[in-house]
Amino acid sequence: MALRTLAAPTRTEFGKGAARRTRRAGNIPAVVYGHGADPIHIAINNLGFLAIVREEGINAVISLDIDGEETTALVKSIAQNPLTREIEHVDFLIVKKGEKVEVEVPLVVEGNVASGAIFLIELDVLKVNADALSIPEDITISVEGMEAGSTITAGDVKLPEGVELADDPEQLLVNVTFEEIEDTTPDTGEEEAEAATEEAASEAAESTEE
Repeated sequence: MALRTLAAPTRTEFGKGAARRTRRAGNIPAVVYGHGADPIHIAINNLGFLAIVREEGINAVISLDIDGEETTALVKSIAQNPLTREIEHVDFLIVKKGEKVEVEVPLVVEGNVASGAIFLIELDVLKVNADALSIPEDITISVEGMEAGSTITAGDVKLPEGVELADDPEQLLVNVTFEEIEDTTPDTGEEEAEAATEEAASEAAESTEE
């Protein structure tokens, strides 16, 4: 599999001020670690990185050109600003061909449940062990025809060849339940209360006149 290459020059400045300057220049502060190597602090192009993640998913494996030396690395974590959603930092894990890594793969639910039922997604990712260079972009599970009261757990999922479950097999992923029917019956309680109040007031007025 041909890997996308991303220039990743090393950084010599650190701290919040240096990180802000890196981001203002259109880059993202990042770190590369793994296989006993000392962490390497790098900067990667923001737009280039986003393009790779959009195309290959959050578990993208990239060839990082670190000052002229190619390093194969997995996107391990992405830190985003909770308000602006701007990427503030990326962690990369060095990987080797044939090596298995533990990753969280997004789940895609497809199909229609039985009439009168709805499905609730309890967990939208599945933790698996997969070859570093063959990580599935997502895993599809079907709810086609499932009746209310049915569930799908991690152990029920059919995984791609070479991918092993790392999650608890009993972990609930999808829960099929009865569809809630909205009560359209008019609420007469308030009207009855108002009528009772008016009747009491009328009786009190008549009593006063007598």
